[in-house]
Amino acid sequence: MEDQPKFPDLTDAERKVLEDLMPDEMSEIITSGMKRRHFLKLITYTGTSLLATHFIGIEQLMARTTAGAPLPPPPTGIDNGVNVTFNVNGRAQKLLVDSRMTLLDALRERLALTGSKKGCDHGQCGACTVLIDGRRVLACLTLAATCEEKAVTTIEGLAKEETLHPMQAAFIKHDGFQCGYCTPGQICSAVALMSEAKNGEASYVTSNVRQTGKPVKLSDEEIQERMSGNICRCGAYPNIVDAIREVHGDKAVAQVWQFADGTI
Repeated sequence: MEDQPKFPDLTDAERKVLEDLMPDEMSEIITSGMKRRHFLKLITYTGTSLLATHFIGIEQLMARTTAGAPLPPPPTGIDNGVNVTFNVNGRAQKLLVDSRMTLLDALRERLALTGSKKGCDHGQCGACTVLIDGRRVLACLTLAATCEEKAVTTIEGLAKEETLHPMQAAFIKHDGFQCGYCTPGQICSAVALMSEAKNGEASYVTSNVRQTGKPVKLSDEEIQERMSGNICRCGAYPNIVDAIREVHGDKAVAQVWQFADGTI
């Protein structure tokens, strides 16, 4: 009998949770990692109180990157091929891509980084937002060929091993997602927003646009305006604002929801 693939490297606690609750899904999880549908099933099976009991193990599992996932074989016979050398989540990558290929397709289809989602594919929903040299961009409207010698950060590159980025942790605390499809783009956009405010970059609602270079205090109105390019069809906007306020501010923002049994 062949050995099972080693990705992801589950801890004993994580394996026990998943084997108890989702035995039919274990083979796929071990082979290709935890997918969004697995996470949604887990919430459906457990209910909120049980999810709270096993929360730390699942949080660690969801924080892992897909850097160890097997990459799909490169396509043959590429038309209009160009070589692109860039840095993705701290790792140097060199790809031969069609000159018309978007960054989003290169990330998903060539590097197996499927956290960035293809929503509208027209630059209108923000689900594909990633960071290029620290600036947020829409990956569906960005050609991969334009990323030569640039640093690309996707949702998979925000966590440091099993330690979540503060924005990821805040989204979990404040329940800033429901179906989760827009969440990678929301979080990447929120991370960039913090840098923009720190650098004093004005938005449409900034009261004094002449005070350039000074950090902008992020009110709810500022956050809403700056995040307006990221659409959440589930309507988790108030919780997303709370998450960003907590990371931006010096003190914790009160959590407005609780698990059914009163635990957090």
